[in-house]
Formats: sequence, C-alpha cells, structure tokens
Amino acid sequence: MRRLGASTLGCLVSLMVVVAIGYFGFNFGEVYWRFYQYQDDMTQQLRFASHNTDAQIAHHLAALADSLGLPQPAGRITIRRGDRSITIESEYYEHVELPMYVRDIYFHPRAEGTY
Repeated sequence: MRRLGASTLGCLVSLMVVVAIGYFGFNFGEVYWRFYQYQDDMTQQLRFASHNTDAQIAHHLAALADSLGLPQPAGRITIRRGDRSITIESEYYEHVELPMYVRDIYFHPRAEGTY
C-alpha cells in the first residue's frame, strides 16, 4: 500500500542538494578557516611584540603560513612599529576550484595594537 504524499525521488534529490552544498561549502570554508587561523596568530604576536624583534615575528608567521599550506605570498609579512603601536599584515590570493567555477579570493590578514 502506497502512502499519500511520500516521494522517494524528492527525498533523494533533497539529500543530493544537501551533500553538494556541504561539499562545495567545505572547499570555501577550508580557505577561510586557514585565513582566520593565520590572522589569529598575528593577533597573538601582538602580545609578544615588546619581547620579539620584527625579524622573529616575521619568521614565525612565515613558518605558520607554510605549515597552514597558504600560498607563498602569505609569508611576506609587513611589520610597522610606531610609538608603542605595531601593525602586522600580509596579503595573498587563494585559488578555489569547483566544478565549472574557479575563483581567486583576496585575503589581507592584519592585526594592530599597542605593546
């Protein structure tokens, strides 16, 4: 006996849409997750700016960019110090490929504060 209003094809299509959104969302989400990890570590470096030299900070962040699998330009760090203030920044593009869609996303991680 068939139940009214039940469609196995509709359930399958809905499930496929959810899986596709999850798959493609993961590709974009992974890129943004690495950006947020990188920017968070820049913010952490602000806490130790009075104890570390610019070269030490840049070396640490370049090593982190490499370990996160970020593109090589992300390892080029710009550090500016003022009177008791510091700005740390970088910029890079991430290349994201999806079926029939390719996009380069620009990121500019930046942290500034006082020490």
